[in-house]
Amino acid sequence: MMSARKIISKAYLWMILAILYAPIIFIAVFSFTKAKSLGNWTGFTFDLYTSLFTGANPASASLLEALQSTLIIALVASVVSTALGTLAAIGIYNLHGRRKATIEFLNNIPLLNPDIITGVSLFLLFVFLHVSKGYVTVILAHITFCTPYVVLNVLPKLAQLNPNIYEAALDLGATPMQALRKVLIPQLRPGMFSGFVLAFTMSLDDFAVTYFTAGSAGLQTLSTYIYADARKGGLTPELKPLMTIIFLLILVVLAVVNVKAFKKNKNKNKENR
Repeated sequence: MMSARKIISKAYLWMILAILYAPIIFIAVFSFTKAKSLGNWTGFTFDLYTSLFTGANPASASLLEALQSTLIIALVASVVSTALGTLAAIGIYNLHGRRKATIEFLNNIPLLNPDIITGVSLFLLFVFLHVSKGYVTVILAHITFCTPYVVLNVLPKLAQLNPNIYEAALDLGATPMQALRKVLIPQLRPGMFSGFVLAFTMSLDDFAVTYFTAGSAGLQTLSTYIYADARKGGLTPELKPLMTIIFLLILVVLAVVNVKAFKKNKNKNKENR
């Protein structure tokens, strides 16, 4: 028979999960009805999904353009920040003493800095440099705040490596670039991948930095589109199926990653036996 403490802890866990996932489930359910206001059920239909992909509603066409811009910016920013963050992590790892501690401290500041301050700072910098705001400024801004996250993901992998592997590659005739590409990068790949995913997610989710660096040229990402839409007094109905699809895609990716990790650990345990 379960103790009262276990019952309370399980009830608390399920309550937290319900609070987290109930709004998502709520949106998913009402994505199958055509009612404009959330919470008003007018019958089961796939019309919103059809309208989202066909662009029957002019607002859904703008929504898809915002989604396309969001994905392009997130992909470019995460790829560049992964490359820069990996090189920066290698450089930080090879420092010693106060220099290393200072650089690590400086790398952590953007992580703790509120997005609104980062956005305003970059906005003022671009104004000072007379840079026209648009795709380029948004991508540069996203690279700026995504790179420290990649550094944080790659540094622990560097700490786990045998420091003699790189030196051994050099002793065997490899150039520093060959040793980096053929020895270090394959070992750091899990950290780079997790850094890339985190950078992509942070870029996809960002609002404050994008809002201040996008300018008035008409560039909209998903977050700025939703903000502008909400200010008009309501949200585009096609947002409900779009949010549902994004959630399901993330769920599938997480499931695949976890299954692969489980199988890998299982095979390692068998080999150890």
